[in-house]
Amino acid sequence: MLEITHQPPVPDHRVAIRPSRFALIGSLLGKLMEFGLKLRGKDRYDAFLLERVCGVPFLVTPSVFNPKSLRTGEFFASQIDSRLVHPDWEVLDMGTGSGVCAVFAANYARRVVAVDINPAAARCAHIKACLNHLEHKIDVRHGDLFAPVAKESFDLILFNPPFLRGTPRDDRDRAWRSSDVAERFAEGLGEHLKPGASALVLLSTFGAAPVFLEELRKHGFAISVLVARKFVNERLTIFRIKPSNPRRTT
Repeated sequence: MLEITHQPPVPDHRVAIRPSRFALIGSLLGKLMEFGLKLRGKDRYDAFLLERVCGVPFLVTPSVFNPKSLRTGEFFASQIDSRLVHPDWEVLDMGTGSGVCAVFAANYARRVVAVDINPAAARCAHIKACLNHLEHKIDVRHGDLFAPVAKESFDLILFNPPFLRGTPRDDRDRAWRSSDVAERFAEGLGEHLKPGASALVLLSTFGAAPVFLEELRKHGFAISVLVARKFVNERLTIFRIKPSNPRRTT
């Protein structure tokens, strides 16, 4: 059912976000899965839920993106290990949501800054840090994209962005939808990467992934596929983003 592929840099990264020829079947299966989540109460955003991600318990608070039932957070976190994160690194977890990637990164990094525009998500991430005894390594900040880390740079930036284009209805909808995150992230990324650093961005065939990658390309970034996983109704891909010109970093 699941297929994981680790790939070297590829010249045509558009292949990784091309919808499957079985997109209609996948969409129908996706709706069935969504119905199953509703039956089990896993679709709720307005309740406290205890989830286990890669064996680690996580409390998801109301209005916060669930990393387990919505799969992207769990997939991203499962890829974070000592091969990706060095012990002396400073990591930025952009759009941290429940804080799942921040916690996994903090197990390896010297320091993690976790940022989210949703104040409820920032509170949830702080709770995660405390419950995992990592509050001394995780600095949680509330704010929009790079605004809370002005003039700071990092060895690695993680981002699981909103996939859909449009105006969010409320704070929790910002996890799904944005009209300009792709443009503003691509524009600001270079000045927050240390020399030789990179970003890891998770995108899905469900949503506006081509727009995101095109904005990064327009701003002079090299794009390669780190890992991809195929589900019945979508393909998730983590892209490694590096400046084509090292002088873009500060």
